[in-house]
Amino acid sequence: MTEHVVLRHRDIEGLDQLDTYLENGGFKAFKSIVTKKSPQQVINLVKKSGLRGRGGAGFPTGVKWSFLTPDVFPRYVVANADESEPGTFKDREIMERNPFQFLEGVAICAYAAQASVAYIYCRGEFWDLTKELDRKIEELKERGLVGKKLFDSDYSLEMYTHLGAGAYICGEETALLESLEGKLGQPRLRPPFPAAEGLFAKPTVVNNVETLTNLPPIIERGANWYASIGTEKSTGTKVFSISGNVERPGNYELPLGTSFRELIYEHAGGIPNNLAIKAILPAGASAPILPATEEVLDTGMDYESVPEVGSSLGSASIIVIDETVDIPWVESKITDFFEHESCGKCTPCRDGTYWMKNIFGRVMDDSAQPQEIDLLYTVGIGIQGKCLCALGDFAALAVTSAVERFRPEFDLHVVEDSSKAA
Repeated sequence: MTEHVVLRHRDIEGLDQLDTYLENGGFKAFKSIVTKKSPQQVINLVKKSGLRGRGGAGFPTGVKWSFLTPDVFPRYVVANADESEPGTFKDREIMERNPFQFLEGVAICAYAAQASVAYIYCRGEFWDLTKELDRKIEELKERGLVGKKLFDSDYSLEMYTHLGAGAYICGEETALLESLEGKLGQPRLRPPFPAAEGLFAKPTVVNNVETLTNLPPIIERGANWYASIGTEKSTGTKVFSISGNVERPGNYELPLGTSFRELIYEHAGGIPNNLAIKAILPAGASAPILPATEEVLDTGMDYESVPEVGSSLGSASIIVIDETVDIPWVESKITDFFEHESCGKCTPCRDGTYWMKNIFGRVMDDSAQPQEIDLLYTVGIGIQGKCLCALGDFAALAVTSAVERFRPEFDLHVVEDSSKAA
């Protein structure tokens, strides 16, 4: 069994209590960098580790930090805890069960970014968890681990939580920043990017919860240790959230590069009733659907290998679909979701998801005409690459990939005689 890096609470009882966390090396990493390392040294160490963003994009974390505009202050760090992707439930477990490692990671990121204020943006449904995080932050202040002149240095740090209002779009980093500023949660035109003009038009780092939680062990155990896990380009472990038609859905922390087959059949217990597996959604709703071929099942789950078979890893929310499930039904649910969550700012996304939903209504009523399947595909193609954020692409790719790879299932919902169509 692979050593847990971010799900350490599974190995250490009571890790959500500050005393237990401190007894197990908690905040030693943060203290060591504040007292012994420069911010640039921390950035270089994280670059060397190969840590990549765990929120979906997989961008190198240290490189992202290095983009901050030089000599412009104040700077901000924002933890993206707006976990809203269908099938993703890793960040909540981390914040509930291993909160202090996450908060220490926020502090390490803030020091590296030379930020004295950090915000944790939580999804609206996390109201109970957010209150608990507030209590944890107060505990850190009482122990002198957050606040003024930490460890007798000149570095000070304040942390705050911010509760969203349940909008999926606010998981996109610029929409998140707009919401954090009290504005309507809609994506910004880029450039400028957050590293140049982010929160309050100042240089800002936005990182996912899982990304930040990796930082304390990287600082404590070294970049080479972390880089030895996973693959050459996708280093470290990843929390894979698996759900759908499997015996044991849940979070599994495994090295990047672990195959779909190992996750599904060894860790998640395989498919109930020994049914055949039909398809895999490797990134929740936000990536092309994959037919469960032998090649796909043997593909490593990392940021390079999954694109080679026609999809992306995203936040690694693996949804398994067995042979009894109708693919158009799955895609209709995904389209309903994206149509509802579109912020409406971009016409292709706003109108395109609306029309795809309407066509799916006829598909699921078995009243679609043959040309409407082609129209569904055409609308999806028309959305791609034409929106300010990735939501439009996510909605379109889900549909177009399904039509391309599972067209016979769509044709089963078609009425050949148009006079019988509603």
